Formats: sequence, structure tokens, C-alpha cells
Amino acid sequence: MSDAIETYDSMSELYASFGGKLDQDVDFTIHRNEELYPNFPVKSPLFRTSFYSVLILREGRGRYLVDDQSYVTRGNIIYFTNPGHLKGFEVEETLRGYLITFTESFLKQYVHENILDEFPFLIAEVAPPNYPDREIFQIFDDLGGQLLQEYQSDSAYKYKVIGCLTVVLLLKIKEWFWKAYDPLTEASTSSNITLTFQRHLEAHFRDLLAGKCDRLFQVQDYAQAQYLHPNYFSTVIKYKTGKSVSHWIAEKTIAESKALLARSSESVQEIAFRLGFKDAGHFSRFFKKHTKLSPVSFRQSLSSGFNLEP
Repeated sequence: MSDAIETYDSMSELYASFGGKLDQDVDFTIHRNEELYPNFPVKSPLFRTSFYSVLILREGRGRYLVDDQSYVTRGNIIYFTNPGHLKGFEVEETLRGYLITFTESFLKQYVHENILDEFPFLIAEVAPPNYPDREIFQIFDDLGGQLLQEYQSDSAYKYKVIGCLTVVLLLKIKEWFWKAYDPLTEASTSSNITLTFQRHLEAHFRDLLAGKCDRLFQVQDYAQAQYLHPNYFSTVIKYKTGKSVSHWIAEKTIAESKALLARSSESVQEIAFRLGFKDAGHFSRFFKKHTKLSPVSFRQSLSSGFNLEP
């Protein structure tokens, strides 16, 4: 295996790196761990992902690495990780349970646009694993089974149901493991810079959508908001997350674009102006560059069973 650190934008890409293949229509997956990694021992290279992961594991043994932390993997474990961190894992014996992945874009399309307000742990720096008692673990195990059943169905409302079940999953994580979490209390300076940037990013897009701002902020705007030199600010964000500030801005813009295209009846031009683009053509080129689809094609590709109204 290569010593290079890879970045994966989907579970399909990560699984393909091990020689497997996953079909993925939407930025959500759930699979049984024993099917993903039937052979062991397994040791992954170091990698970063652009999606959230929830591991619900009832049996198995191994180790999970996040940045400079190492955690033991064993039975009755609930593990949640965010995009951007340096990760790796080892499987020593068969893992039985569920691996769930989803993106911010998925949450905004199929849940609601202010998802980070309701679940602030979605921008946590490092989330340690939890080892609940059997009764609490069973709640999560049952949710995993429901999500998998719906994921494998042919229902026209499949992803709307999955969105609802994902909210239940996040509420249960919040209820049992994150009651007192406040992202601004995390210690290191670089962590605070990163978290403050993420909060500014979220607030800026909220202002854009509310009509309080008419231009898309750039690197220097976010650096100035923290009274930092743009070069230093950019270095910290890249070091802590593995992604440049421009990459974060582009991903956020695409996530909000997809949500608006999916959940509103506004024209492409109206959406472009709401997101700070001066003309629809620029917005369309930007969108196609990052998604391989034009805004019109993306909207047409949505399932006919999906209701575009909020």
C-alpha cells in the first residue's frame, strides 16, 4: 500500500481502494461491517474523508485511529467521526454491525438546512467512541437495522424515510453522548481557529440565504474575521482538516446549491443570486465543475418521488 494520504469523497471511493465496489446513488450509505471487510486481519492506509461516519458495532475487535488518537474497537461500541480528520483502522477479527455514512449535502437535502444548529457535534474536532450498556446499545442496533432495510428498499420515498431515521439516530447520539457538548470549549488554538471558521462559514451562508449579504466571502474575509493573516489562517485550516479554505467554501456552496435546487422552486438564476453569484452562467459553470452536472440536470435527476417543496 502507498504511504500517501488519500482523500475519499464517498464511501464508494474508500471501498474501491480495498478492491471492492459499492453502488451509491445518493450521499448516504449503510452496510453490514461483516460484508465490507469479510477477511481479516485488515490494516488500512491513512486517509481523509469528506463524509460523516457512524459505526454501530455489536461484535469484533480492532483499532481506529483519528489524528493522533488511537481507540480500541470492540463489541457494543458507538463511534462517530466527522469529515476532514486523518483516519485509519485495523480489523483483527470479524466486525459485526453497521457502518453508516452521509454528507452535509445529504442532511441539507433530506432533513433541513439548519442541521448544524440542532446538532453542533457535527463540527466536533474529535469525538471519542462510546461503549454504552446493552440496553442503550440495542436502541442504536435496531436503528441500524431499520436504516438498512429502508436503504435496500425500492420505495419512491426511500431517502425521505432515511432522512427521518437519520434524524432519530443523531438525536439519540445527542441524547446519550453529547448532552453538554459546546464546540467552542475545545482547547487548542488551532482547533478554535478551525471551529470558529466553520461557524463563520455556516453563519455567512445563512446571511446569504436570508438576503443579508450579496457576495460570497473568500479566504481573506474569514481570516479577517479572526484578525489573522490569510496565509497563517489558510495553513491552520489545511493542517487541521486536510482541506484548503477554498475547498471548504466550494463544498459549502455546492451543499447549499443542491439543497436549494432540491427543496425550492426558485429558478437557477434566483438561486445563483441568493448564493452571491453575479450571474447564472458563472454559477452554472461552478456547479458543473464540482458535480459534473448542470444545475438544471441535477434538478431533473432527482427522484420523481421526492417532493421539492420544504
